[in-house]
Amino acid sequence: MSLNWDMLQELLIIAICCSTITVAFIQKTKKFCKNSKWVTGYSFVVNLVFGFIFSKTFSNLSTIQSLWVGLFGFIGADTIYRNLEGKLTTYTDLRNGKSENTVDSSEISNDKTEDTERKIEEDSDILGEISRD
Repeated sequence: MSLNWDMLQELLIIAICCSTITVAFIQKTKKFCKNSKWVTGYSFVVNLVFGFIFSKTFSNLSTIQSLWVGLFGFIGADTIYRNLEGKLTTYTDLRNGKSENTVDSSEISNDKTEDTERKIEEDSDILGEISRD
């Protein structure tokens, strides 16, 4: 018995697409949960239902595979949320033409690299030539 890697990859790709939408939906609607401990259950149900409907609508997956999409969406939602945090623009802002300046994490990484390189150059001037071989 072997694992069907192509099917797993297809399920994960659909789950990522679906989870991107459900994360935004849950962030907008979680205020209706009376207690914060219910948010996890609410998120689980929304991901299963939405993942099922999404995969049945936009692919030809079976019922069980569609439920897996919902489960994968729930499990991966936290990671997707962290990647999208601060990058989602509200409909009102889009409509009014406002755009927030968001900083991409790769830009921060590049800035730190440039600062480190600049620091090395300054140190080499103070200490003399440093061999970079």
